[in-house]
Amino acid sequence: MALSASSSAQQARQALAKRLADLCRYAGLTGLELAERCGWSRSKSSRIMNAKTPPSAEDIRAWCRACGAEEQTEDLIASLRTAEGMWVDWRRMERAGLRQAQEARLPLYRRTRRFRSYSSWLVPGLIQTQSYTAAALRAVQRRRGLFDDVGDAVAARMERQRVLYEGGRRFAFLVEESVLRTGIGGAEVMSGQLSRLASVATLPNVSFGVVPMTPYRDRWPTEGFWIYDTAQVNVELVSGYLTITQPSEVAMYAETFAELAALALYGADARALITSALDALG
Repeated sequence: MALSASSSAQQARQALAKRLADLCRYAGLTGLELAERCGWSRSKSSRIMNAKTPPSAEDIRAWCRACGAEEQTEDLIASLRTAEGMWVDWRRMERAGLRQAQEARLPLYRRTRRFRSYSSWLVPGLIQTQSYTAAALRAVQRRRGLFDDVGDAVAARMERQRVLYEGGRRFAFLVEESVLRTGIGGAEVMSGQLSRLASVATLPNVSFGVVPMTPYRDRWPTEGFWIYDTAQVNVELVSGYLTITQPSEVAMYAETFAELAALALYGADARALITSALDALG
């Protein structure tokens, strides 16, 4: 049985504690000796190594210095950030409404220069039409029983789309062919959205690919995800929002994106799939 993402977050905390304990052991130090080198109480190193007390970034820097392993400091701090913020359930993220959840991501979009997005079930938010966004967020609001600020949330997402047209940014969008045929909002909404995709694909800073529905394709199903530069990956799951910042894990998503990109169709071939989906709407 697969672990939940919240269980994965706990595992991430335990994995960080184990890595720190291993550093101490490889340096030939006991927990007491490490605590003395760091100027801590006797119990602090033990609590950290047993994942009972999470370390701070400064604790990790002191730990690595004491073990003569400064070169591992930044990766361990990235692991700490991942463990701290990798999992937020939707109830907590959206407790102040959908608008605030949309606005909270805007700083991340503004500081990112290279966006990569793979979606297996919805059109990515940056290239949604207003009507498609309204239909998608209305479904979220009803399903989760949130108070109704859908209009404001739609406006916030439309405002975020301005980054598409600001200089110095590159965007690569991959969607599964099934996304083109998912009836979000009905035929009229989907017709407008498909036309929007064809238009977005012509922007000079945008790469738009469709992964075709090929029988017997030899790959595992993949959750949708966003990659922001090389710094962060976000994944939207059924029960919450996952943030990944550890460099080795970000690299895994980048490799997966490259593999999916190699399967995708672009240009005239992608437009043909969009046209086929439009024709299917009647």
